[in-house]
This record gives sequence, C-alpha cells and structure tokens, in this order.
Amino acid sequence: MGLLDRISSPRDLDVLSDGELEVLAAEIRDLLVASTAKNGGHLGPNLGVVELTLAIHRVFDSPRDKVVWDTGHQAYVHKLLTGRAAAFDALRQEGGLSGYPSQAESEHDLVENSHASTSLSYADGLAKAYCIRGEERHVVAVIGDGALTGGMAWEALNNIAVAKGSRLVIVVNDNGRSYQPTIGGLTTALASLRTNPRYERVLDVVKRRLPALPGGGATYDVLHAVKKGLKDALAPQGLFEDLGLKYVGPVDGHDRVAMEHALKQAKGFGGPVIVHAITRKGFGYDAAELNEIDQLHQTDPFDVATQTPQPKGRIWTDFFSEEIVALGAERQDLVAITAAMLHPVGLDQFQARFPERTFDVGIAEQHAVTSAAGLAMGGLHPVVAVYATFLNRAFDQVLMDVALHRCGVTFVLDRAGVTGNDGASHNGMWDLSILQVVPGIRLAAPRDGARVGELLREAVSVDDAPTVLRLPKGAPPADIPAIGKAGGGDLLFRRGTKDVLVVGVGAMAGVAMGVAERLVAQGLGATVVDPRWVMPVDPALVQLAAEHRLVVSIEDNGVVGGVGAVLLQTLAAAGVTTPVRIHGIPQRFLDHAKREKILERIGLTPQAIARSVTEELAESAEVRV
Repeated sequence: MGLLDRISSPRDLDVLSDGELEVLAAEIRDLLVASTAKNGGHLGPNLGVVELTLAIHRVFDSPRDKVVWDTGHQAYVHKLLTGRAAAFDALRQEGGLSGYPSQAESEHDLVENSHASTSLSYADGLAKAYCIRGEERHVVAVIGDGALTGGMAWEALNNIAVAKGSRLVIVVNDNGRSYQPTIGGLTTALASLRTNPRYERVLDVVKRRLPALPGGGATYDVLHAVKKGLKDALAPQGLFEDLGLKYVGPVDGHDRVAMEHALKQAKGFGGPVIVHAITRKGFGYDAAELNEIDQLHQTDPFDVATQTPQPKGRIWTDFFSEEIVALGAERQDLVAITAAMLHPVGLDQFQARFPERTFDVGIAEQHAVTSAAGLAMGGLHPVVAVYATFLNRAFDQVLMDVALHRCGVTFVLDRAGVTGNDGASHNGMWDLSILQVVPGIRLAAPRDGARVGELLREAVSVDDAPTVLRLPKGAPPADIPAIGKAGGGDLLFRRGTKDVLVVGVGAMAGVAMGVAERLVAQGLGATVVDPRWVMPVDPALVQLAAEHRLVVSIEDNGVVGGVGAVLLQTLAAAGVTTPVRIHGIPQRFLDHAKREKILERIGLTPQAIARSVTEELAESAEVRV
C-alpha cells in the first residue's frame, strides 16, 4: 500500500513527515501520468501543482475553508488529496470522476465551471459572504495556466482590493515564466513584514503623523520611494500593490515548505493577499517538460513506455487548418484571431505561415471579437477561431460590436455540439440558439470534411455581416455526396413518396441518413436535406417542407431556440402547416461520457429517431381511419 492509499481527507496530510510528503508527491505524479495515458486529460498543468496543492491543503482546512480552482483542469491533485484516489482510474469516463471539480463528487469541490478567469469573482463573493455572516473562514483562489490574462480576473482584483475584511488568499500559479523567481533572506523578510498586521498599524500611524511634522511630507515621500523601489527591484509586486493588495513572493511553487510558509503568512494577515507561486507546467515528467508546444497541457491517451500518443485519424479541426492556410495564401486581407487556443483550434499552421497576420489575445474572448470588428473596419477579414462554448462569453460583442456595424467577421467554432469527456461546461450546445437572435448573421454547419473548406470559403466571402462555421469534436464521417440541390442546401437522399423530410444539421446529416434508411425499410418515403447554411432559413427548405407529411429536424444543439425551433417558426410564418418534430440536445447540463454514449443517452441516434417517427405516423394513420 502506498502513501496515497492512506489519504482519505486533507487532514491525513498533517501527520506525514517531510520525507513522506516527498514520496507522496512522487506517487501522485506517477498516478497522474498513468491515468491520463489511459484516459487522456490535462496532464501538464497538474504535474505543475503537486507541491502547491499539498501546501494549500496542509495550511487551510478544506472543506470549511473553500478552494476555488481557475481553471478547474488544475484540480486533479486536489481530487487525489480529498479521498478520490481509488476512483481516479476512471477519470473522465462515464460514471467516473469528472475532469473538473464536481459538487456531486465531494464536499471539497465548489465551483465546477471550466471557463477561465472566474475564480476571483467567486472568491470575492464567498469571502464577503463569510465576513457578513461573521464566520471566520478563508477562501483560497488558485488562478493560473493563463487565467490571469482574462479581463474578468482584473475586474475582480479591482473590487477585492477594497474589501479589506475579506479573508481571501489568491494563489497566482505562474507557470508562464513571465517572472523570474526571487530568492534570499531579504525577500523573505520583506514578505513577512508586509503581511504582518502590526506593520499595517505602524504604517498607518506613519502615514498620518509624519506629514504633519516640519519636513515630514518630504521625508515620508523619500522613505516610501526607497521602500517601494527596493521591493520592486526584488519582486514584481508593484502592479498588485498599486491596486492595494498585499503581495507575497515570488515563491518556488515546487518547494512545498516555502509554499506552506508563504501561505501561512497570507492566512495570518486577515485581508486579501496575493501569493505568487512560480511553477513549471509538466514538472517532474521529462516528456511534458520537454514538450515545446504546450508541455502536454491536454493529452489524448498515449503509451507510457514510448511516450507516443495513440494513433488517430484526421479530425474536423485538421480540415479547417488546411483550408485557412490555403485561403491565407490567396488573400492578403485574411487575418486570424484566437483566445489562448492556437493549437486546439488549428491556427498553428496559419501562424507558422503568416505570423504577422495571427493574433492570440490570451483568454480574452470579448476583446478578440471587438478587435476583430476593428480589423474588419480597417479593411481586413478576420477569422475568429475559439471553442463554441467560449463564444458564449462574447455574445454582446458579436451582437453590438460586429453585427450592429455589419462587419465581415467569420467565427469558426471548434468543438460545437456534444464534446463528451470534457464535461458540462465544454459542450458546445448553446451557439446555434444564442446566435439565432443576432440580426444579419449567417450560420453554417458542414456535414463532413469536404464541406468544411467549401463553407469556409463561402463564409469569408461575406464582407457585410458576421458568418459562423461550427465544427464538432473528433473525426468527421466519410464524405456524404449530394444527389441534388434544394436552394443553397444539398439533397442527400430521396426515395419513395414524400412522407418524411429529414433535415440533418451539420454532423447530424449522417444520423439523418440512417433515419431515412430505416423509414424506407418500414415502407415510408423519405427525403434527407442538409441545409448547409442553417440561418437564415432557405426558402427552398420551406417549399420542401410544404410538400411532405412530416418534417423531422436533427441537430447537435439545444432544442430550445435552435435550428429546428427557428424552422418551425419560419414555416408557421409562411403558412406551412406540415408538423415539425425537433430532435436535439435536451436543455440541461450533460454528465461527462464519450460523445457516442451521450448521443445514445439523449436519443440522437438513427434507431431512436426512426422509431419515434414511425410510431407517430402509425398513430396519425389510426386517427384518420
């Protein structure tokens, strides 16, 4: 039995010696590597926070003291130290542990959202609530892995700085190497001084009394300048202290003893304090530390012995990546923007070819979108590539900054629809519903790899309105050829009488084909159409719907306000009375599992949909009889 097997709660750490804690850290790293090699996941960030997490749980009393992770993909070690090591083998698998904090798993987990830069706002509210309620509880916000680049984090810092009574400790997990570690006894002494409540009282007296003495004002200014200059020469706390926040560090985040010392100082201050920890993503595992791209930030399953990923085919993102490079060579006005997602969304090849036309703005989706509007106003055509779920954060900018000004901006939404193992907050199931309300917007959903390039070219040709291209996660199906046209859409299947029109949106076209084949086998006539551009609704689709007994729409998006709902409204406005049955994602947060499992669970399979259609048509036939 290893040491990790003996850890059922953070308090079990209190009795371990320094030597045992070092062994425990090694066991944790071994398990992190083994589990992510099997199931995939965020390896690099968690290897980098082992000692930091140990220190947090030895200094603070979770779950009474709350720990908020930003983003939650850094919380694997936290899970291991809060009694979930035995279940870690099923990380990110159906029925197993989530890849993010989960209230359903443990009382030690609070914030489940995986969208970055939110922890400080959560922590600000929590700390204020405890203060108002008279509860002596601490809140620890761990923010890092780029989350401090988000504007929301700085909005929170601005408010935290004036909440002097909040027992809030902000741990900045700085693994970007933007600062160099500062070491030495003087730095430690200054850190101790700055977080000593007596120092605050003395400093307040000096501030009030010294200026009243002859020459006192000038003396205070000199002393303050010397103090500030000395501290700024030793550590990069100037920015935080100018906001009015106490600062400890930088501290070596892989030195558990030093981290515990810094956290104890911060805890004892009684107000908001920033502890600046310098860490290395992938620390302790050579394959991660030497990975130049992202230190194995997020991995697919891989072979531990050879450290090579399991082979996989081309994914949707690859088709976009190739086409955007080709377009960039043809059009000098084409520029690309992303928000800390250069490799995941496939813009790395574009950057390699056209670095001066590629902009990675960090975790700042709102800025990315409005900057894109400015680029469009300046005569360029921006392509903004982000995860579908993250565009939610910039809806106002899409609406008021891009659409209102009729800017030609193309949005490419990666991981649209059900994403699976990444959990509820990563499913891109909201975009079609949210974006439907934007005046003038045009939404495209390719059904296969060939249609990605086709629709991308059409999208970037629009210079007076926003356009959207949504791409699912994983590998696309084999190309599905069209057998005819329906306006701007493609007819994919037509057999028998015009009983059922199946509208397959994007990647659901394959499901629609399966539904049609099953209907034909039951003696029904079926037609399958891929709208290609799902917004605005093509008049040809309205006419096609009027010719059938039943319309069935299938989409990888929420059923509320999605393509099916808008089609139903459009048909009603046109006086078409053909009934419409909408099949999509139920409007709820989905538990993590593989994409195929989730689609089966929610009934987005050819079998389930065909069964419901045949049963409905049979019932309607009985009624007519």
